Amino acid sequence: MTARIREQAGKLVHTSTLYPTREMVRYAERLAKLAPGTSPKKCLFTASGTEADETAVLLAKIHTGQQEIIALRHGYSGRSLTALSLAGQSPWRLVPTQVPGVKHALAPYCYRCPLGLEYPSCEVRCAQDVDELIKTETNGRPAAFLAEPIQGVGGFITPPKEYFSIAVGIVRKYGGLFVCDEVQTGFGRTGGTWFGIEHWGVEPDVITLAKSIANGFPVGATIARADVADSWKGLQISTFGGGPLAMAAADATLDVMQKEDVPKRSADRGARLRARLDAMKAKHAFLGDVRGMGLMQALELVEDRKTKEPSPKKTLALLEAAKRRGLLLGKGGLHGNVIRIAPSMLATEAEIDEGASRLEKALSEVGR
Repeated sequence: MTARIREQAGKLVHTSTLYPTREMVRYAERLAKLAPGTSPKKCLFTASGTEADETAVLLAKIHTGQQEIIALRHGYSGRSLTALSLAGQSPWRLVPTQVPGVKHALAPYCYRCPLGLEYPSCEVRCAQDVDELIKTETNGRPAAFLAEPIQGVGGFITPPKEYFSIAVGIVRKYGGLFVCDEVQTGFGRTGGTWFGIEHWGVEPDVITLAKSIANGFPVGATIARADVADSWKGLQISTFGGGPLAMAAADATLDVMQKEDVPKRSADRGARLRARLDAMKAKHAFLGDVRGMGLMQALELVEDRKTKEPSPKKTLALLEAAKRRGLLLGKGGLHGNVIRIAPSMLATEAEIDEGASRLEKALSEVGR
């Protein structure tokens, strides 16, 4: 990858999207073929996941002629005003006046079911409630439903397998599009598939990507069905979106990921990690829930398993204890009590084992 970037830097470092480049076109063709579904697709590149989500929301409004967007509670879509309006968590909503027209549906948060029900006897009522939301909180014609296959910043909330087929089916019944935010779940992270939504058997109308696709270079991508993409008739430009250097990095990254079969590797390494995490839960009573898929795993910390009272204090203590052992972890969740574990998708078995061992020692220190 370093060689590819060095080579590209010697040819052309920058031009805006005013001028399509071979690097951009080549990567767009590869990405469109990789995306789930058989319908033709088109790609637009930006510099971040926030911009990718902004593009997707605007495109949905243009295509449908409608304005209202359904997002999920506990969701997160970036740091712009529109993206923070889509956020379903108060700590991220920094100003009282948000972009109008965003309605928040119940999150498929089985561990803390908003309806107080249990899966599967609940019959996935959280998804069915989208119909009631549309009838009572919108004009009955939503532009889109935007959701992450697994909610990242929300605490790696993993939905029941039926959730998306039900919720997306309802939204489409009312004429809305499904925008799938794969910024965190995409490119093999969830194991076994390139896109997280493929686990649920639903084909999105629009997909957004960032983070993993260029190995640290600033690239965001919005992939849309060709007929949806063609609805955009006005002007648009991105100074840094799809620049030659970033596209070379993304293209080289995909080469490596396909060669290494990252989706399979994530599934294998994720299963190994999950077995260790489940064993940790059995040992430590303050671990209320273990969830996730592939190399996207989470621990939810509580004061008491029966009451499920969140424990942000223990969560911070665990972060510090792990850091002292050279292990860096993420934190998330509305209550700040979820440890998010998302190691490199090229991690070896030995590295997974070493990380899990350091985490076990940190947990023992917090549990004393």
